[in-house]
Parts: sequence; C-alpha cells; structure tokens
Amino acid sequence: MAWDNGTGALAVLELLAQEAPPGRFDELLHDALRSGADEAELNQLAKAAVMARTVLASAGRSRDREAALTALVDTAHDLTSPYDLDSLLRVIARRARRLLTFDMAYVSLQRPDGTSYIRTSEGDTTALSAGLELGAAQNLGSLAQRRRAPVWSADYPGDRSVPHDPALDAVVLAEGLRAVIAVPLRHGDSSMGALYCADRKVRHFTPDEIGVLLSLADLAALAIQKASLLERTRDEVTELEYFSSATNTALTRIRYLWDCHARLVRLVLDGARLPTLARATGDALDGVLQVRDPGGRPLTDAGELPGLDEEAVTRAALQAHTGRAPVPLPDEVWVAPVTAGAEDLGVLVLRAFAPLTDEDVRLLELAAQSVAALLLIQRSTAAAEGPVHEELLQDLLDRPHRAGLDLRERTRRLGLDLDVPHVVVVARPEGGELGKAVAWASSYAYRHGGLKGVRRGCIVLLLPGDDASAAARQVSAELSPLLGHPVSTGAAGPTEGAGGVAAVYEEASRCLDALTALDGTGGTASLRELGFLGLLLSADHDVDAFITTTIGPVLEYDETRLTELTRTLDAYYESGSSPTHAAEALHVHPNTVSRRLERIAELLGEGWQKPAQALEIQMALRLRKTRVVLQERRTSPPPRRQ
Repeated sequence: MAWDNGTGALAVLELLAQEAPPGRFDELLHDALRSGADEAELNQLAKAAVMARTVLASAGRSRDREAALTALVDTAHDLTSPYDLDSLLRVIARRARRLLTFDMAYVSLQRPDGTSYIRTSEGDTTALSAGLELGAAQNLGSLAQRRRAPVWSADYPGDRSVPHDPALDAVVLAEGLRAVIAVPLRHGDSSMGALYCADRKVRHFTPDEIGVLLSLADLAALAIQKASLLERTRDEVTELEYFSSATNTALTRIRYLWDCHARLVRLVLDGARLPTLARATGDALDGVLQVRDPGGRPLTDAGELPGLDEEAVTRAALQAHTGRAPVPLPDEVWVAPVTAGAEDLGVLVLRAFAPLTDEDVRLLELAAQSVAALLLIQRSTAAAEGPVHEELLQDLLDRPHRAGLDLRERTRRLGLDLDVPHVVVVARPEGGELGKAVAWASSYAYRHGGLKGVRRGCIVLLLPGDDASAAARQVSAELSPLLGHPVSTGAAGPTEGAGGVAAVYEEASRCLDALTALDGTGGTASLRELGFLGLLLSADHDVDAFITTTIGPVLEYDETRLTELTRTLDAYYESGSSPTHAAEALHVHPNTVSRRLERIAELLGEGWQKPAQALEIQMALRLRKTRVVLQERRTSPPPRRQ
C-alpha cells in the first residue's frame, strides 16, 4: 500500500499536539519507509518532523524561561524580608541551588582590604567550605568581580583557561565538583563578593541560566547591602540610645524609610505600573516625582513640575550617572540616576516640599533602584509575552475577515480594547540594527498598551490613540537616539475596530514608501502630512478631509462673512498667479484682489504661494469645483426628450 503524504503530515501534527517525545517522530519515518513511501515523500516527512521537533524545543525553552522568571520573582519576594545577614545569605545560597538544580552553592564576601572568605554554603558534604579563607588570591570569584560579569567552567578541575586557587581547589576536590560558575555581587561600581554554583558532573551553562543567576546575584547584592546597613544601624543605635533621646527619633526615621522601601519593592513585585510607583515614591519623600527616559522624555508624571530649568536638569542627569548618586539643584529639586549595571535607564526628577535629610536621599537612591527593577521586569515581561502579541497582530493584518469573537476574546485576555481608536506606525531603521530595534519595540508596545510585530525588515506598532503623526514622531524621537542613526517612520489611522487594522497598516506602509520615494529617509510621514499624496495613498480617499485641511479656513471665512475669497483664489491661479489678470476675470479693481490675497495669506499662512502648498491648494480647488458640478447634476431634473 502506497504511503499517503497527507496522512503523514497529519500524523506529524498529531504528535506535535501531543508533545510527543522525539523518538515517536523517528518511528513515524520508519512506518513511512515500510509502507513504500517514495524518496520525495520521505524527504518531505523528514522535513516536517524536524520542524515539529524545533517547535517542541522552542515551547520547552519558553516553559523553562517562564518557570525561571516565576522562581526569580518568588526569590525577590523572599529577599525583601528583614533577615539578619547570615540568614539572608543562607536564603540566597539555597535559592540559587534550587533555582537551577545545582548540587552546591556558596557565597563569598570581600573585606575592605581586598581579601575574601566563604561566608555560607548550601549542599556541601564536607566542613571545608563555610568560613574558608580565600585571601587575595586569583580565583573564579575574584575574576568575576574584576570583570563584573559571570565566569564559569564546564569542567573546572582540568580547565587551565581559568585561574585556580589552592583553597578553592581543595573544596572542589573534597566535594567531587566538576562544573563551577561564579557570579559577582555587584553594587554600583564595585562588587561585594561572589555567588558560586557548582555541579558534580560536567555541565555546559546556557545563556538563560547565566542570565537568571546574574539577576539573582543583583537582587542578592541589594538585599545584602540593606541587611548590612540595618545591622550597622542597629549596632549604632544600641550604642547611642543610652546617651541621647534623639536616638529613638533616628531609629523611627530609619524604620520608616525601611518600610517605605519595602512597600516600593512590593509594588514592583506585585506588578504595579510606573505611575503608581512614582506617586508612592513622591508621597514617601513628600514631593512630586517624575521618571524620565535616557533621552530626557517623561515616562510618567506624578504631578506638575513647572518652572524647571531643563538645561540644569540635563547637566545634573549627566553628573548623576557619572557619579552614580543623586544631584541636588536649587528649589529642592533632585536628580537621581536609574541604572541597571552599566545601562542608563533614565533619571528620577524630584521636587521636594521640604529639604531632604541624608536618610531621604538614601531612600531616593533606593527608589531609583526599584524603578530600574520595574523597567527591567517590564522589559522581560514584554519579551516573554512577545510571541503571543506578535501572533495576534499577524492575524489582525493577514486575516482581517476573521476579526470576530475569537480575536475579541484574545485581545480581551491581553488587556487590549480595539474598539477604541488605534494608529499603526511602521518604522524602518536605516542603519541595519533591527535586533536592537525589535527589543526596544517590545518594551515600547508593552508600556503603551499596544502590539508589536516585524514585517519586511520594518517594526510594526499598533498603538492606542487617534493622532498618527504624533505617534510617528514619538517613535522616531525615542528609537533614533537609541540606535544612533536615522529611522524612517510612516503612520496612519485611527482604526475603526479590529477589522480595520489591516487597511490602516497598508496605508502606513504606503506612507513609508512615499517618504522614501521623496528622498525623505530618516523622516516621518502620515496621510495628513503628505497632503494630496496622502489622499492618493488613502484607502478611502477622504476628499472632504483633504479639502478642509488645505483650504478650510478660506471656505469658512467666505461662509460666515459672505465674501469671495475662494473665487478670488481660483481666479488668481487660473490667470497664472497674476493679480491684474485675476481682477479682469472677476471684474473688480486690482487693489481689491490685492486686499483679498492679503486676507488669504493671513488665513493660509505666509507659505501659501510656495510650490508645494500652492499645488495642494490648486488640487483642493479643483476637487471642490468638480464636486459642486457633480452635485448640481445629481439634483437638476433630467433634460426633456424632444
């Protein structure tokens, strides 16, 4: 019996739906071979099996990434609890070991003199690790701290490409460890120690595993710093409380600041939006807080900040990032850097209602770290949800006729309402760095409650709003500085429901093509900005809107004052832009035409006679005249037959 190619493809899909193990696909190929399938059918079936395995592997990686992110958020919740330092370090080591199923995890801390020692360990079977002195010798941890990046070896005992320390090698030998990774506990420009994880078998670390450990180490460093600060504060308060009654006030203030920061961290981990976090920070510091992106554009306002010296704020932002500390300005204004490692995420601009104390400034620094964590979580969430959003946008663009209950339910689950106006922006980076642009677009769409996709080498954004031109300019203003080269942007809209997204996308794409044809690379274009070209590119050819946009003020002036500016404008162009000939055609004095042209200039602007605008005005006049003639023909009675 001949092998049925359609049946084979269906069998592959069934195995894919069942998430069958890879061996089942091999069995399917053997069955096809035994059934007498020819070479072409076997090749096609093998190709389908390979694609199915790829899909299963991708789904598995997504599940692993989601599980790791969930575990990381749980860990962050744990680290906000007020542990003492030793208890906190045990939690960190235990979480690191369980998060990625390591056999052993331990934490080393660095002293001010540069020496280090192992403070705690988890999963060890000997007594060699806890309290072990590492001194100032070169090892994996010291190299990771110096590079401020993870260092690892898949088989440490025999790996001569990484530094070896006799004390650390003794632990590795006694514990029977093979794979070892060291991640720095980064704090500002320095490192306070390292987090080690190890396996008793050879293990090649994946980028996802390294990224999760680095995120855990950054959270751990912040928690260690807070725990150390609290311990020092408690010790200092204990020593001073016998000598001054003011100590109780200081302790109360420190506890208040600690509680404020804990609330901010909980807001981040509970999924609060940036405006909510900004308002909570402003309330805690008794002021108004604004979050700005690296380009100085506000991401959110907790209130009004009138009278700011923007030049001074720009200089203070640069100084804050250079010194990695808040910078004061006159009138109780503070600028604090928002950073993640070496990455500049923006600044906080605070206007306080009263002078800040040292503790207040410290809370402002911690608030900046909370904002950075929120921005990173939003970026990770956008990346994790990206495939779902992109699939929805693809369906809206490719299958608009199916924009029924199914799509409505999917948009509802994603928190989108396509019944409100949306615009489509199509952006093309002119420097070839599409990958960086795609990552930015995911975060941008998530922040603005929209969708992102990639088509024909361009970023496609579906964003809430009804001003396509403003949306295009905002996208270009943010993306161009990030990439360091121009971005050409076309936009159209607003949409009218989910079924209209595809048509608006086509209009935006045509605007981008027109921009390129007009040598406008690096600029922005919408149907409104393209004038009569926009009318030609529009899917519905909205003639009324074009006429109103082009000569609407003149038409309105004639209607309200019973003047003849429109007729004068038409005669002026019909006579070759000659006021004298226009006066003859209108049977009026040339001075009358001159006065009317001055009024037209007031209504349309001084550039109304420049070639580009003059062409659009003449097009609008012709369209209006044609429509009037057509309307008269429709309303006049038909001629009587002889």
